[in-house]
Amino acid sequence: MQQSKPQKSQISQKAASFTESVIREMSREAVKYGAVNLGQGFPDWPAPESIKQKAQEAIAADHNQYAVTWGVKEFRDAIAAKTKRFLGLDVDPESELTVTCGSTEGMIAAALATIDPGDEVVVFDPYYENYMPDTIISGARPRFAWSAEAARCRLHPCPTGVPGSTGSAARLPDARRSGGRARCG
Repeated sequence: MQQSKPQKSQISQKAASFTESVIREMSREAVKYGAVNLGQGFPDWPAPESIKQKAQEAIAADHNQYAVTWGVKEFRDAIAAKTKRFLGLDVDPESELTVTCGSTEGMIAAALATIDPGDEVVVFDPYYENYMPDTIISGARPRFAWSAEAARCRLHPCPTGVPGSTGSAARLPDARRSGGRARCG
């Protein structure tokens, strides 16, 4: 019996336009060369006992369900109180505050909530690597505003002094068309 050949999984044009994460690339390079990984936080020490104790207390108190999608009420209330204390802003924790599972989720949630397909998004270079995928997923077109350092990189060797290095200052005009990173130097 002849087995059918597995089909390639098909990804969207949006996903196909994404480039590899710089954090992932730098993590792989750090492992390859036995280097300290400054691209991603990997604590190499035990968690503080007070944090472990609070986690154990939460488990014992059966805090084991997903929060509502905008975050645990007590946490939102505490954020609103801190915002008032430190910034003098009155924020309604029921309608003006959402807790996300980190900045990456927060950025895509904000992008999807405020950007319509066909909009243009100004991306200031250098930029955080998730701005491009967030812009693309939102259906928008990126428009780049180059920093002086990035503009210099187009005319002179890479500011890091390491030809071929990648970095936010190393994006060239052809990277704009490809939606990816270019090498400097």
